[in-house]
Amino acid sequence: MSGIHIDDVSRQFGDFTALEEVQLQVREGEFFSLLGPSGCGKTTLLNMIAGFLDPSTGRILIGEQDVTGLPPYRRGLGIVFQDYALFPHLSVFDNVAYGLQIRKLPKKEIKRRVDETLALVQLSSMADRRSHQLSGGQRQRVAIARALAIEPSVLLLDEPLSNLDAKLRKDMQTELRTIQRRTGITTILVTHDQEEALSLSDRIGILGHGRLQQVGSPLEIYRQPANRFVADFIGQVNLFHTRSMGDAASGGNIRLQVEHYELANGSPLILETAVPDSVEAATYMLRPERIRISFIPGSEGQLNRTPGIIQHVSYAGDQVRLKIALPGKGELLVVAPDPVFPTLPVQGDPCELYWAAEDVIPLPTEGG
Repeated sequence: MSGIHIDDVSRQFGDFTALEEVQLQVREGEFFSLLGPSGCGKTTLLNMIAGFLDPSTGRILIGEQDVTGLPPYRRGLGIVFQDYALFPHLSVFDNVAYGLQIRKLPKKEIKRRVDETLALVQLSSMADRRSHQLSGGQRQRVAIARALAIEPSVLLLDEPLSNLDAKLRKDMQTELRTIQRRTGITTILVTHDQEEALSLSDRIGILGHGRLQQVGSPLEIYRQPANRFVADFIGQVNLFHTRSMGDAASGGNIRLQVEHYELANGSPLILETAVPDSVEAATYMLRPERIRISFIPGSEGQLNRTPGIIQHVSYAGDQVRLKIALPGKGELLVVAPDPVFPTLPVQGDPCELYWAAEDVIPLPTEGG
C-alpha cells in the first residue's frame, strides 16, 4: 500500500487550464473520492495519477517515489474503467490472469492469485464463463478482481458503477467498500454521484473550476462546506444573502436580515444564527432536511419561524420534497421523512416552517 502526494499540479490543454495548482495528500489505506461537476478536472487528475497524461507543472508521488515521468505500467497501479474493458473472448479466469501473464509470473503463482482474487469478489464458481454470460454487476467484479490480482499499491476507479441500474449500483457500492476494507488498499474513486461519494469515502476532494475547493470527511463536506460552491454542489441547500442587524437575539444569537425575502406584511425575513459575532459572512446556508414543517398555526412572530404556502410536492418513497413559497417573496426547499405526513400535503396548503439557530451556517465570502 502507498499514499499519493499531488504536489502543485496543473494541467493545460492549449489555452484552457483544466487543473490549477492542486495540492492533495491521499493517505495510505484510505478510500478517497474525487467529486465534482462535469468538466471540473477530476478525470484529468485521475489520468495524471495513472500516467495517461503528464502534468503541465508539478509532480506526483506514489509512496516516496516521484512517478511524474514514469509510464503507466511502471507505476504499480490497478485501474478499473467505466466500461469494464474485459476481453470478450477470454474466460473470467483468463481476464483476471491477464495482467499477471503480461508480467510473466509462474503459472502456479498466477493460479494462486486469480483463485484468491475471485474468492474475494465472490466469483469463484464463474471462473470458466465468458463476459457475455455475466450480469453487469458480475462483469464489474471481474474488472475489480483483474485490477487487484496484480497486487497494486493503489487502486484507481473511474466511475466504475455508472453503467449499472440503481439497485445494482447500491449493492455494488456495498461490495466495493467491503472489498476495499478487506484488502486495505489505497483507493481513489472518480465519481459525479454525490451519494456514492458520501457513503463510500473516508475523505472527499471537491473539484470545481479546475481547483480543489475542499478536502474533508463526508460529514465535514456536507455540514461545513468551505464556500458557496461546495454548499451549492453537495446536496440541496437554501442559500441566504444577509446583512447583520447589529444586535443579538435572546440567548446571545445573532440576528440577520435576509435580502430579497419578505413576508406578506412587507416585513423582512429575519434569521437567528448561533454563529459567533466574530465570523464574517454575507451568505448563510440552511439544509432542507433541517427545516421542520407544521400545519398547526403557532407563534409566527418568533425568529426562525415563518408562514408559507405549499407550492410543489415531490414524493420519493423514503422522503417528501417540498417547495414552500413565502407569502411575500422568496421560497424555501424542505425535505421531510415520509412518516411525518399521514397524507401528502397539496399545492396551496398553508403551513409554518421553523428551524434551530444552530442550523443556519455561515459560508466564507472568498472562494467558489
